[in-house]
Amino acid sequence: MEVAERIGVSADAKASIKLSPADIAKLALPAAALIISLLVHAFVPDVQIVASESEYTVILFIALGLFSAWAIAGLYRRKLLASLLYFSNIITLIIGLLVVWELLTLKSGALPLPYFPSQVKILDAVIGDREKLLVCILYSVRLLFIGYLIGAVFGLATGVLMGWYKHFQYWINPFLRFIGPIPATAWIPVVLIVFPSSFTASIFLIALGTWFPVTVMTWSGIAGVNKSFFEVARTLGASERYLVLRVAFPAAFPLIFIGLFMGLGTSFVTLIVAEMIGVKAGLGFYITWAQAWAEYYKVYAALFIMAVLFSTIITILFKIRDRVLIWQKGLIKW
Repeated sequence: MEVAERIGVSADAKASIKLSPADIAKLALPAAALIISLLVHAFVPDVQIVASESEYTVILFIALGLFSAWAIAGLYRRKLLASLLYFSNIITLIIGLLVVWELLTLKSGALPLPYFPSQVKILDAVIGDREKLLVCILYSVRLLFIGYLIGAVFGLATGVLMGWYKHFQYWINPFLRFIGPIPATAWIPVVLIVFPSSFTASIFLIALGTWFPVTVMTWSGIAGVNKSFFEVARTLGASERYLVLRVAFPAAFPLIFIGLFMGLGTSFVTLIVAEMIGVKAGLGFYITWAQAWAEYYKVYAALFIMAVLFSTIITILFKIRDRVLIWQKGLIKW
């Protein structure tokens, strides 16, 4: 990492680290922003009623403590210090935006309720509805996992068959071109009639939204494998099954993962819309319920939870991709 090279010779050394004035300033910025946030929250009077003011103060103190521990640990571990210097500016920006948002909402009312709740009001929803939100999260994760898994499995199978067998591609390609581009949510009126429950209908919609990009990218990956790979494998006596599973499929992994990422993004959108068509729980259901009561701070709370949840799922898939495609690290820009 460039920062690591600038602050020392070895990224793993534990010797004392000399910091430039610019590095010290970058380290101090997030801490200063957190202190300003604490002072604004504690001493500027509120114009809106909130229930979690003390809890938000505790969160700010915890954030300041964690950042201080991160900075102290960075004095002994160059990698930690390098990451801290790298993320310092964006952390400061996020904290600054939260301070401005609190001043415009909770402290001044320039952006009025119910449409513009402060982060403290959103915290009210997270704490007050924590049991209901937990149930909704579990329902959403279950629905997403089942639908995405089914769509990914069928997408991989269809893509491999289309990429390997020309006859299969001949019969499936017209249906793929006709059905695939249609947004999965456009099928809602049909699936509500065809499927016996809204739960199974939602699974079908998520699976359909996942199936198309996974199929297309897997098909492209299999069809684009260098033919010399197969010639070498055939020379060594490889069977057709070996060529498909041990040569073509691994070689197509880069494009397959792109399809999986695209399918995951589509499944997120489809999940929220599908949960608004009659399921009894889920984050999409919670948003609809909160909006009906004009409790927009609860809507923002659900959106925040979705951002954290979906970002975590994407990060996990990235980690899996990095592990599977570790051989690419020295071949392409990583």
